[in-house]
Amino acid sequence: MTSVLPIFQRLASRLSRLVGRKGGGEHRLAALEKAIGHVFTNTELLERAMAHRSWVNSEALSPIDSNERLEFLGDAVLDMVVTDFLYATRPNEDEGKLSKIKGLVVSAKVLAEVARSIGIGEHLKVSRSEERGGGRDRESILADAFESVIGAIYLDAGYHPARSFLMRTLVCEFDRFMGDQELANYKSALLEHSQSKGWGAPHYEVERTEGPEHGKRYHVLVRVRGELWGRGSGPTKKDAEQSAAREALESRGIPTP
Repeated sequence: MTSVLPIFQRLASRLSRLVGRKGGGEHRLAALEKAIGHVFTNTELLERAMAHRSWVNSEALSPIDSNERLEFLGDAVLDMVVTDFLYATRPNEDEGKLSKIKGLVVSAKVLAEVARSIGIGEHLKVSRSEERGGGRDRESILADAFESVIGAIYLDAGYHPARSFLMRTLVCEFDRFMGDQELANYKSALLEHSQSKGWGAPHYEVERTEGPEHGKRYHVLVRVRGELWGRGSGPTKKDAEQSAAREALESRGIPTP
């Protein structure tokens, strides 16, 4: 009779390897959950939130396996939480002022800073080329991942846990962000000035882009009433637009934020 011991030994060895891999994954996720302040019932949502499209492409996965759908959802939740908070806590501010404040605190710069503070970058899944290009600390990638985490928490547990996450990571820092001149919203200031003169909204256009996909730099110009008012550049289109708006304000002697 053939001994079944070798079969059991092989099965036990395989099971041990599977448990080891699962345990390592759970430990990594547990560290991230601790930093986020939320324990997921469905950990696949958190895994998805960390999946940048560069990694998805390098693994030949479907585009919908990236964190971009979660980012789309998280952006909407973020907008609701911040808008609700500002409306409730600033009863004497008009719509224009509230919009300006919201534009600042949900900017890519702020969201990326908050993402860094909880260590999201080290948990991101990015391609090797993206990692070599500094993708783990890239402002746009961090901001998008932060919004993806919001979306993941919302799907896992609902609105109130997502709101609690934002209250303890982003909203509690509102005053500090609003006092940081590096985060000043020059686009909002230029829009306000242009509309107050009856000129409508400024028009931004990308002149050109430079560099590889993982290290692209945008060059943008801004026109008011069809006239060229400023140029700017930056690692994202939004940053380049802020830079162009700042130059437009300063070149015309308009007070900046």
